[in-house]
Amino acid sequence: MVIDQGLINQSKSYLGDSIIFLFVIALILAVATYTRFYMISWLGERFSADMRQAVFEHVVRLHPGFFESYPSGNIMSRITTDTTLLQSIIGGSLSLALRSCVTFFGALIMLIATDLYLAMVVLVGVPLAVLPVVALGRKVRSLSNKSQDSVADVGSYAGEIIQQIKTVQSYTCEAQECRAFSTSVERAFDIARRRIRNRASLTAVVILTLFVALSVLLWVGGNSVVTGSMSGGDLGAFVFYALLMAMTVATLSEVYGQLQQAAGATERLTELLEAKNLIFSKGMPIIPNIDSKSKSIKFENVTFAYNSNPTRAVVSDFSVTIEPGEVVAVVGSSGAGKSTLFDLMQRFYDPQSGRILVDGIDIVNYEPIVLRGHIGLVQQQPVLFNGSIRHNITYGSPDASDAEIIQAAKAAQAHDFIMQLRDDYDSTVGERGARLSGGQCQRIAIARVLLKNPSILLLDEATSALDSDSERGVQLALDTLMSGRTTVIIAHRLATVKHANRIILVEKGQILSIGRHEALLRQSALYRRLASLQLIDHD
Repeated sequence: MVIDQGLINQSKSYLGDSIIFLFVIALILAVATYTRFYMISWLGERFSADMRQAVFEHVVRLHPGFFESYPSGNIMSRITTDTTLLQSIIGGSLSLALRSCVTFFGALIMLIATDLYLAMVVLVGVPLAVLPVVALGRKVRSLSNKSQDSVADVGSYAGEIIQQIKTVQSYTCEAQECRAFSTSVERAFDIARRRIRNRASLTAVVILTLFVALSVLLWVGGNSVVTGSMSGGDLGAFVFYALLMAMTVATLSEVYGQLQQAAGATERLTELLEAKNLIFSKGMPIIPNIDSKSKSIKFENVTFAYNSNPTRAVVSDFSVTIEPGEVVAVVGSSGAGKSTLFDLMQRFYDPQSGRILVDGIDIVNYEPIVLRGHIGLVQQQPVLFNGSIRHNITYGSPDASDAEIIQAAKAAQAHDFIMQLRDDYDSTVGERGARLSGGQCQRIAIARVLLKNPSILLLDEATSALDSDSERGVQLALDTLMSGRTTVIIAHRLATVKHANRIILVEKGQILSIGRHEALLRQSALYRRLASLQLIDHD
């Protein structure tokens, strides 16, 4: 219209109508582009957010054994970096792909409508361009997987060093860690460079193929114009449509490379989503919930070994019954399997053989969340989250009132030091409680368990980080808390469990002896040796 009817015929009306037509098309294009960009970008952000949430909700419910094979840094890289990559590709590349597909088919229709013979010449070049796209795309996908894994390794390594920065600086290993980190970064860069080279090759091959086809088109079409079988306007329009098609195919080839990269990220995320939780309820249709009363705990011939070393049993043929309300201490040398017993009681792992029963019911029949909801754990090294003191005390009891929080803190001998902080209960504890002393962290952890008010208490030497004055006060609070509740204590200091109802002496995951402190001093040479090393009176 513009060339043949407007310019060659020198018709102002045709030229004006053509320009108006082009303006209307441009207006429609602008509205369509806005809609496409907004909707696809929204879709990318929504998909990224939903994927990130779905992966986190699944991972946080997986059994602890899963995390022995997947370092936290690797998981965090997948949740953050991979989902961000997907958001970028969906919001950007998918938008380009949608535009290019519409343009490609629109140009194809116009090519066929303009000249069928020349259209066939163009279409011959399309399959030739697709072949290298498929071949190089597979390489891009493989390298994208490796690239994302290497970036995750870099993040995991950096996170570990930063978390242990005091140890690194104490041993003056800064230069050594910088060299090791540089090696990881360069390895990731080398993989990324190979991925980029393959993507660049893919795009270059496609463009070269298409423009060779376009050159053939110009030669054939030009001869048609010379012989008079085609007008110059038809050839100009045809070349315009062919260029549109060539540009869209080139864009689609680049998008294909990006989609291969997205496929690599998706595989890494799908791997997490498909991970099976090995800890789940295996029981009867109706299982009674654990109530608030004290519980009996029974180990029946329990044997357990970690997957990392399946031939070495950490707990072997372990059998004992703990009566409701009884206070039982588990003692033994380091590596005897004491902490593993706590993990088994909370169903972080299931034994390879034997059973653990609570009130006569195998704990595999309880929903893990129900079982753990009635167990209170205080670890030797308390875990605090980077938030306020109030948040850490109410962790597990979010509906607690201020009065209940203060009462729990007072019982744990924590209220006084909390009130000396600038923002008292709203003071931030820092990452892993870095702004507090070890004893202060432990008192907050004890307050957290006091507020939870569980049926079963698991105490991993809960007062080990306290000074003498605080220890006496906290021990009184623990005595009150243990009253009428079933309590199991891992004891590293025998002096703290001399008055337990029973003491279980374990070695290499097996029970050597059970009795009170005085009886074990008479019966067990190992117990006497442990008592002697800790300067405990044998009388």
